[in-house]
Formats: sequence, structure tokens, C-alpha cells
Amino acid sequence: MTNLRNIPSIDNLLTSHTSAELIAEFGRPLVLDALRAILDEIRAAYTKDNTKPIPPAATLLNLAGSRLEAWTQPTLYPVINATGVILHTNLGRAPLSPATIAAMDSVARNYSTLEFDMQTGKRGSRLIHAENIIKRITGAEAAIVVNNNASAVMLILSALANRRRVVIARSQLIEIGGGFRIPDVMKQSGAKLVEVGTTNKVHLADYKKAIEEEPIKLVMLAHRSNFKIIGFTQEPELAEIVDVAHKTNIPVVDDLGSGTLLATEKYGLIHERTVQESLAAGADIVSFSGDKLLGGPQAGIIIGRADLLAKIKKHPLARAVRADKVALAGITATLTHYLKDEAEREIPIWQMMSSTPAQIKNRAENWMKELGQGKVIAGESTVGGGSLPGESLPTWLLALNVKKPDKFLAQLRKQNPPVIARTENDRILLDPRTVLPEQEGALLVALQNVLK
Repeated sequence: MTNLRNIPSIDNLLTSHTSAELIAEFGRPLVLDALRAILDEIRAAYTKDNTKPIPPAATLLNLAGSRLEAWTQPTLYPVINATGVILHTNLGRAPLSPATIAAMDSVARNYSTLEFDMQTGKRGSRLIHAENIIKRITGAEAAIVVNNNASAVMLILSALANRRRVVIARSQLIEIGGGFRIPDVMKQSGAKLVEVGTTNKVHLADYKKAIEEEPIKLVMLAHRSNFKIIGFTQEPELAEIVDVAHKTNIPVVDDLGSGTLLATEKYGLIHERTVQESLAAGADIVSFSGDKLLGGPQAGIIIGRADLLAKIKKHPLARAVRADKVALAGITATLTHYLKDEAEREIPIWQMMSSTPAQIKNRAENWMKELGQGKVIAGESTVGGGSLPGESLPTWLLALNVKKPDKFLAQLRKQNPPVIARTENDRILLDPRTVLPEQEGALLVALQNVLK
């Protein structure tokens, strides 16, 4: 029978060399918490079964060390994306360019001009950061950066249509990831939803009728994000909707969702209306994401008419959803790539989309040679991130035949860094398109470890 009085005291455990090492690494308060938790668990266990021996002090300290490692292990860390999904929402969407990372790191490490006017030596405004470069690239009169596009939409509606009617097509009453629903956002902003058309067909006459029947504050268009409607469908062009709305001085808001500054058809994809085209078609306000097809950090960008942006900037919600200094630095650096016509060369997602099948096949064949097994097969990459739904890019994959694919994937996820791949027909598939060049060495080491 074990006597609970034989359990070492915390004071005795703290006198050991191991405890000193743990305290040096984790701090005394956390080490005390871990030791108390371990001893409490042992007391509870031996109260139920007093026939077991008390673990020695060394074992207790090892248990405490494991507990401390678990408590301090981050849950957000880098992985290797070998899935072929370029803007993988679950894996953090767009990886950043070296210049963007450097800009964000510099601002994070130092004091900055976030809200300081260097000319007057007095308080300035964070709203000026990135605005001029956005205006130069898009041709917009004004701009503001917020923390994501969902909050951008909420802010627009709250500032411009609170308790007022907003027209939107039924075909655009969408729900995207995380339960984000356009009707719910409109309701929360205070705007009153006016639906027009049907799920598959919306006519220009539907907009005209809604405008004629009751006072309307805004007409809104919403990108469908991660799905598309095909078959017996019809929708008027943005320019046509703008023409109808502007005849009665109603502003038009175009929520582009992902939003692109480059022509997607250049990369073998369907045409996605660019930010510049939306403004050219007459949209008064345009909103889009910073971390999707733009290729930057998470942000929401609102551009358009200066008078409307002035109201948006002054709205109380603007402070609640404002971007921080690190995001502003990152967005500015990313946008600079577009300004200097180097986006395809410097921004990772555009590097991935512009990679040719021949280049990707060469990488896959090199992996196969390095591993000494596998087969290179044709496949498809996808854009992801709610951008260009249903669209894919031709690619080449390294296919590995393994006995237990799910177990193999689980082992890949345990590597450092973890590798995220996919399976098809009981084969492990790895797409070079989404593996950053600097990660290739770590990928091959991980594969070799698991294959052994």
C-alpha cells in the first residue's frame, strides 16, 4: 500500500538541477503551476488505487517538463503547403513577399510614424498610410485600409446606409466561410435589405422597379466568392446597373471579395473583374481583400469617391475595424510591387500562378529522383480562398503509393515543419506549385523521414 506522504514536496522538487533548468526556460511561476498540477493528478490517482508506487522525483520532473512544453507550444506555426491550393484559407492564404515581410518586421521592431506628422511634429493620422499608393494604382479619389473585407463591407453599410434601404440581387445573397452571410451583415449594419430578381436570373428592370417603388440609399453588388451559378442564368453588367442607379443619384457599391489588380485570364483562368475595371464601370465604392489575390497581409481595402470615403472614415466603426501598423506596412510594401510592375516576379501567389507546367514538372521530377520513388502525373491546381470558384490550373504532381495514405498524411503533419498534402485513389499527391522554393529541402527531408 502506497502512502501519499511519500509524494515529494514541491520544495524538494525545486532544489533539483532539472528544476533549475526548467525555471530558466519557463519561469518560476509556470514551473510551480506545472508541478502542482502533476502532484494533484498523482494524489487523485492514488486515492482511487493506492497499490501503485509513487513515481520518483526524476519522473515527476520529466512529467512537469512535458506539461510545460505543451502549455507553451504555439498553435500557429509555418507549414509546407503541397496541396496545390494557392490561396488555402485554412493554411493562411497568401504567403508574403520578402519586401513585405521586411517592411512589417521593421515597423514591428521599432517605433514608427503611425500617427505622427513628421512635418509639424504633432499628431497625424494612420489613415494616410497606403492611401496615396492605392489611389495611384487604381485611380480612385480616396481609400482606407481596415482589418479585413468583411469589416470593410460592414463599415460601408453602417456609414452610408444605416436604417436606409439597400438593393441587392437575390443571386448575391451569399454565405461564405465561417458562416459570414451578406443578409446578416446588412442587418447588423442597420441597412434594410431590398432583394431583386431571382436566384438564377436578375434583370435590369428589377433594379429599376426597386428604385422607383421606394427610396433607396445604395445599390450593392457582392462577389459570390466560393461558388458560381451556371446554366439558365442572366445578370446585367455593372455599368448598366450603375447607369440606372446614377439617374437618381444612388451610389453603387461593388464588393469584389478577393479583388484583383491583374488580369486573371493571362494565367489561363476566367476573367475576374479587376478593381480598376470596377471603378471604370462607374462603381462609387469598391471593397476587396488584401490577403487573397492582392497577395498581401490580411486587410480590407475600400476605395472610391472622396465624399463617400470621408463619411466612411469619420464613422465610429472605422476605429473599431482599423488596420494596425504592421498590416499597413505590409499592404504598402505589397502594393509597391504593383506600382513598380513587379508583382508577378515578387509576390508569391503570382509567382505560383505564372509558373508553367514545364517548370512544375521539372520540380516534381527532381523530387522523384531525390526520393528514389514515386511517379509524376498530370493534375490540377486551384486558386482557392473564395477566388475564381471552379477554376483550375494545369500542373504536375508527385504521386506516392503507400499502404496507409491517411496514416502517411498524419506522419507528414508531425514533421518539422509539417507537410500538408492530399490523397486521391489511395495515393499521396504533392503539388510543387504551392511549395515555396526555399521549402523544398525541408519537404524532401520530411518525405524521406516518413518513407523510412
